[in-house]
Amino acid sequence: MTTEAPKTVIVEKFKVSCDGGGANGHPRVWLQIPNEHGWVECPYCDTKFINSAYVEKA
Repeated sequence: MTTEAPKTVIVEKFKVSCDGGGANGHPRVWLQIPNEHGWVECPYCDTKFINSAYVEKA
């Protein structure tokens, strides 16, 4: 059995929200992308949010 890879989303802002999307989502959480590395992962669904300025570095 294989596990589906987490989703990656490119964003323009450093503060993003995630609710898991769809009917099987999770509570909405607000995530702050740190300037040090330019990305953050949702603690519920593992979606990775990358700020567009850091795409090459991530």
